[in-house]
Amino acid sequence: MKIAMLARNANLYSHKRLKEAAEARGHSLDILNTLRCTVHIASHNPQVFYNGSPIHAYDAVIPRIGASITNYGLAILRQFEMAGIWSLNESVAIGRSRDKLRSLQILAKHGLGLPLTAYANDPKQAEEIIRAVKGPPVVIKLIEGTQGIGVVLAETMSSAKSVIEAFRGANVNILVQEFIKEAGGTDIRALVVGGRVVAAMKRTGAADEFRSNLHRGGSAQVIKITPEERSTAVRAAKRMGLNVCGVDMLRSNHGPVIMEVNSSPGLEGIESATGKDIAGQIIDFIVANAAGGTTKTKGRG
Repeated sequence: MKIAMLARNANLYSHKRLKEAAEARGHSLDILNTLRCTVHIASHNPQVFYNGSPIHAYDAVIPRIGASITNYGLAILRQFEMAGIWSLNESVAIGRSRDKLRSLQILAKHGLGLPLTAYANDPKQAEEIIRAVKGPPVVIKLIEGTQGIGVVLAETMSSAKSVIEAFRGANVNILVQEFIKEAGGTDIRALVVGGRVVAAMKRTGAADEFRSNLHRGGSAQVIKITPEERSTAVRAAKRMGLNVCGVDMLRSNHGPVIMEVNSSPGLEGIESATGKDIAGQIIDFIVANAAGGTTKTKGRG
């Protein structure tokens, strides 16, 4: 099988591991810099060019699109889909996951556990939305932030209002969420592949850091999750339409609550913590499921 990966940095751990796993199984995997891909639009002839040459004959594509180029990356991925190339995660599903507000709305519609969340445009409504999530304290986060970037814990009403007013003054869209104190600065990352949890880890934030992201100095250890947590992760992946994702949850007094569904989860932390060959399981899933023309959305939406 010939696989393409859309990624800007071929040297990242996750990207190297996926390439190694594919080649160890007798497949080829080319890492294509997403920004060097171009779309040529013509009736009945969707094409993607790479470094000026047309791309042909890939059986599947793995999108590892950075958050900073989401819109451009999804445009490229849609073109692959319209050409009938199977995508590990489809463009519509990735678009849902990258918009935190939309993803929370979808998950809430299907009854999955979430922290209380509020959204408003007018900074004059700051106090209203802070009280709506039983704060302060509250967590304020950018709608399109990743890896803990753009996430602030505001512990008083005045500080929360100041942060909201500052973000909105800069015309930045934010969410205000309930602070789950009982989580104690830890969260759970459940890695879902093909509708089942294949690995899970507990992440703990660095000292004096409420965010548990490994990119922010957090640590990880293997954990046995509860049946409810496993079911929550699987249902979240299904409702978002993602074949592979990391589901980040907090343990609250009323059960697991989902913080984020990540469509391009990093593999280094969870492979190191669990000792599992997650990259290999992803490649095995691709081989078992990829077939030309079976992309559900065909690039629509």
